[in-house]
Amino acid sequence: MSEGRFNLSALAVRERSVTLFFILLTALVGLMAFLQLGRAEDPAFTVRVMVVSAQWPGASARQMQDLVAEPLEKRIQEVAYFYKVETTARPGRVDLLVEFQDYTPSEEIPELYYQVRKRMQDAAPSLPAGVRGPFVNDEFSDVYFALYALSAPGLEPRLLVREAERVRDRLARVEGVQKARLLGERPQRFFVEFDHARLANLQLTPQAVMDALQAQNQLLPAGFVETEGPRLALRLDVGLRDPEEIRRVPLRVGGQLVSLGEVAEVRRGYEDPPAYLVRAGGEDAVLLGVVMRRGENGLELGARLDDFVARLEAELPLGITLTRLTDQADAIAHAVDLFQIKFLVAVGVVMLVSFVALGWRAGLVVGIAIPLTLGLTFLLMLIRGIDLDRVSLGALIIALGLLVDDAIIAIEMMLVKMEAGWDRLRAAAHAWTVTAAPMLSGTLVTAIGFVPIGFARSGVGEYAGNIFWVLAFALLVSWLVAVTFTPYLGSLLLADPRPGTGHGEGYNGPLYQRLRALIRRCVGHKRLVVGFTFALLAVAVAGLAGPVQKQFFPSSDRPEVLVDIYLPEGSSIGATDAVTRRVESVLAEAPGIASVSSYVGAGAPRFFLALNPELPNPAFAKLIVVAEDVAARDALIARLESHIAAGDFPEARVRVHRLLYGPPVIWPVTFRVVGPDPLQLRALADRVRALVASDPHTRGAHLDWDERVPVVRLALDPDRLRLIGLTPREIAQQMQYALTGIVATEIREDIRNVSLVLRGSQDQAVRAEALADLTLKTLDGRTVPLAQAGSLSVGFEDPVLKRYNREPFIAVQAEVSGAQPPDVTMAIWSRLAELRATLPPGYRIDIGGAVEQSAKADASIQRVQPIMLALLLIVVMLQMRSFSGTLMVVATAPLGVIGATLALLVGDRPFGFVALLGMLGLAGILMRNTLILAQQIEVNLAAGMARADAVIEATVRRTRPVVLTAIAAILAFLPLATDTFWGPLAYVLIGGILVGTAITLLFLPALYALWFRVRLEG
Repeated sequence: MSEGRFNLSALAVRERSVTLFFILLTALVGLMAFLQLGRAEDPAFTVRVMVVSAQWPGASARQMQDLVAEPLEKRIQEVAYFYKVETTARPGRVDLLVEFQDYTPSEEIPELYYQVRKRMQDAAPSLPAGVRGPFVNDEFSDVYFALYALSAPGLEPRLLVREAERVRDRLARVEGVQKARLLGERPQRFFVEFDHARLANLQLTPQAVMDALQAQNQLLPAGFVETEGPRLALRLDVGLRDPEEIRRVPLRVGGQLVSLGEVAEVRRGYEDPPAYLVRAGGEDAVLLGVVMRRGENGLELGARLDDFVARLEAELPLGITLTRLTDQADAIAHAVDLFQIKFLVAVGVVMLVSFVALGWRAGLVVGIAIPLTLGLTFLLMLIRGIDLDRVSLGALIIALGLLVDDAIIAIEMMLVKMEAGWDRLRAAAHAWTVTAAPMLSGTLVTAIGFVPIGFARSGVGEYAGNIFWVLAFALLVSWLVAVTFTPYLGSLLLADPRPGTGHGEGYNGPLYQRLRALIRRCVGHKRLVVGFTFALLAVAVAGLAGPVQKQFFPSSDRPEVLVDIYLPEGSSIGATDAVTRRVESVLAEAPGIASVSSYVGAGAPRFFLALNPELPNPAFAKLIVVAEDVAARDALIARLESHIAAGDFPEARVRVHRLLYGPPVIWPVTFRVVGPDPLQLRALADRVRALVASDPHTRGAHLDWDERVPVVRLALDPDRLRLIGLTPREIAQQMQYALTGIVATEIREDIRNVSLVLRGSQDQAVRAEALADLTLKTLDGRTVPLAQAGSLSVGFEDPVLKRYNREPFIAVQAEVSGAQPPDVTMAIWSRLAELRATLPPGYRIDIGGAVEQSAKADASIQRVQPIMLALLLIVVMLQMRSFSGTLMVVATAPLGVIGATLALLVGDRPFGFVALLGMLGLAGILMRNTLILAQQIEVNLAAGMARADAVIEATVRRTRPVVLTAIAAILAFLPLATDTFWGPLAYVLIGGILVGTAITLLFLPALYALWFRVRLEG
C-alpha cells in the first residue's frame, strides 16, 4: 500500500494523545457498561403457548371432546402462526394447549393471544347450554422469579388467605416486580347438610331450600328518589354474611315457618373434594408467585425481595411462616458468579500465554488489548440489551480464545519489522498495510459461522441467538483494537531490538528448520497428505453419525429434583394425595434438603423457563424438592429411585428426574400413535409400547392413557317417570344434592364470593352398592327409591381422551438410562419400520419428545445456512479475488469435524445442539486461518519468492501466531469443558482447534500446492 493511502494504524501512532484518550475512555466506558449489564440465569425467551379451558358439569369426556373441544379447535386453527393444539378431555372439563410456530415474532404474541381470546368469545354462545367458558389463560407462559409459601398449622385457611392477600399487595409494589399472584388457594364453601330421612319426612325438596336462600340473599335494586340535590338511592340491607344468618333463614314446612338451622347443619368448609392442593414442608400452604419485569436485573430484584422478606417476617402474626421455595436470584448468582470466575480464569490464562510466548513487553500489549476489547464488547451488549447470562457469558469465553489472534498477529508483525531495522511508525503502519484486510476477512468469516444461530427463527434461536451477537461484537472490536490501539501500545512499550535477536534470524533456528523440513515434505507429498486428511474426514463424519452419542439439550445443573406421581386415569384426588403424602414421608427422613413443595391435582407453577406446568388432573401430583447442592441432589435421586424400585408405591407410576435446558420436553422418548378409533389406537399403542420396552436403554415404557373406568348408568323409563311425576332434570338435581351437593347461592364475604352448597349429611355418605335405595322426592310429596325411576347398570367409559390437531392419539413414553434420548429413539424407530409399513389407512406413528424438538431447532438453523454460505463466499471471494482460491478456503471448512469427533469420543460427550454451534464456529476458525495464510503467501510472492518457497515460508511465519492462538484458545475453553451446558461445545472447539492447528501448518501448504500445482525445485 502506498504511503498516500489511508492507514488507520499509522494515524493511531501519530495522534498519540487522541489514541490514548480513546484507550482511557474505552476502559472507563467498558467498566461502567459491565456494572450496568443486567444479570440473569438464562436469556429472555418467549414461551409461545397458551391454554383454553371449558367446563360442563355432568358431561362425559366424549361429550366434552365432540361438543365443546371440536368447535373451539376449529376456531383456534384459524389464527396466524398456529402450530398445534393438544386437547385433553376429561369428564366435565376440557383443556386445549395451544402452541404457535417457533418462528412467530415475539412482538406478535400478544396480538395472537387476543385473536384466540376473541374467537373463543365468539364461539361461546354456540356451545351447549350449561358450558362454563371457554376461559383463556394467556399467562400460562409466565415464569415465576420467586415462589413463597405461607403456612400456619392450625389456622383457618381462609384467614391464612386474607394474610396472603395483604402480603401479595405489598409484594406487587416492590420495584422490579411485574405481578404478584396468589396460588393454590382452596376455595371456601358454606355447607348446608340435611339428613335424608328427615328431609323426606318434612316434605322439603332441595329446590325449595334453594329458593328460600336465594330470596334472602339476592342483591336487587330497590330504586331511588330524585331530589333537588343529590339522587337518593334506597339500599336494602340484605345478604347472608355468616353461618348464623344462614341458620336463621325461614323455611315453610307444611303451614309453618321453621328456621334452616332447625332442620339442617350449617357450617363453614372448603371445596370438597378439592381440585388442587398445595403443601410446603408437609403443611397446607398458599403460594405467592412473583413475576419479574422484563429487562430487570435479577440480582438486584433478588436483593430487594430479600429485604422485603426480612421486614415481613418481623411483622407476620405469630404462627404464620413464610418459606422461600424457589428463587431465581440464587440460580442467577450461582450461574453468573461461576461463569465470571471461569471468565476471569480464561482472561488470566490467555494473558499468561501472551507473556510467556511473546515476552513481557509484547505480552503486556496483548494483555492490555484483551480488556479493551471486552470493554467495548460490554458497551455494545448494553446498547443491544444483552444481559450477562448463561449464553452471553459462554459466548464471551469462546470469544476470548479467538480475539487474541488479531492482537498477536499485529504485534508480531510489528516486532518482525522493527527487528528488520524499520522505525516504529513504519513498523506499526505495516500491520495495516499487510494484515488488516485478511484479518478483517478472517474475523468476518469466523463471525459469519455463527449467523445461523443468530438469525434462526425458532425458540432455540431466540434462546441461544446472543452467541452470534456477542461473538460478532467481540471479534469485530478485537480487529479494531488490533489495528489502532495495539500499534500505538507497541510503539510505546516495545523495546528496540538488539542485533542478532530478530525474528528473521529466529526463523532460521533449529526448531524452525525442522518445521520447514516437515512442511517441505508435506508439500512434496501433497497428494498423500491431502488424500489422508480427507480420508480422516470421512472416518470422522462416520464416527459423528455413528458412535458419538446424540443429544438435544443437556440436563440442568440446578439443585431441584422433580418427582412426578401418576395414578391410573380416573383416580380420585384423595388417592393421589395419599401417595403424595407417602413420598413426602420418605423425603422427611432424607438429609440435604432445603425445601419441599407438593402440588396435587395439577403441576407446579412455572418457576423454570423450560418447565411446562401440567394441566389439571386429579390423578397427578408433583413434588419440587430443592437440594442444598448438586451432590445432595444426586443422593436424593438415588434414594427415591431405590424406594421406587423396592415397590413402595405400587399403585402409582413415580418418576424422579432433573430439569433440562432448552425447550420443554416431558418424556425423553415419545411416540404418538394417531388414528380415528380409540380401540384400534390402544391395540397399536400396546404394540409400540412392547417394542419401546424391549430396548435395553428404556425404563418405564407406558401409554399416557389407556384405562377405562366404571360408570353407573340410569336408564330412565318414561312411563315410570310419568307415573311418579318427575323429570330427568329433577332427578339429576336430587341425585347431585345427595351425592356431591348443589350450589344454592353465593355469599358475599369481604372480597370473596363464597358458594353455599346444599348436600346430604356426610355422616350418611352413600355407598356405591346403595345407589338403588336412594330416595327421590316427588312433586306430590311422596318418596320413592331411585330404582323405580329406571334400571341401574354398570358400564365403562374413557376417563380421558386426547387429540393432537383434532386427531385422536395415544402417546407411548419412556425414560432413558445409559444412553442419549435421540440415539434410543432412532434405534426404536428403525425397529418400528415393519409395524409402520402395516398400519391401517388413517393411522400413523409420529416421533415426539427430544427428537421432535431437536428436529425443529435443527431445521431453523438449516434454513439460514444458505445465507451463511453466501456471506462466507462473498467475504472470501473479495479477499482471494479468484475462484480457485475461494474454493480452496471453503474446502477447509468441514475439516474441523476430525478433531471434534475425536474429542467427543475421547471425552465421552454427546453431540447435540450446543455442540453443533461449536462445529459452525470451528468452520469459520479454519477458514480464517486459511485466508490469512493465503494472504501471507501472496505477500511472499509479491516480494519475489518462488511459489514453493512462498508457501513454505508463509507457513513458517504463521506458525507462531497460529500456535499461540491455539494454546490461548484451548486454555480459555478448558473452564467450559466441565460445564453441563457448554461442555460439549468446549470439547468440539478444543479438539477442532488442536487438529486445526496441524491442518493449518501441514495440510494447508499441501492443499495449496496441489490446488495451484506447485512443484518443489531440486
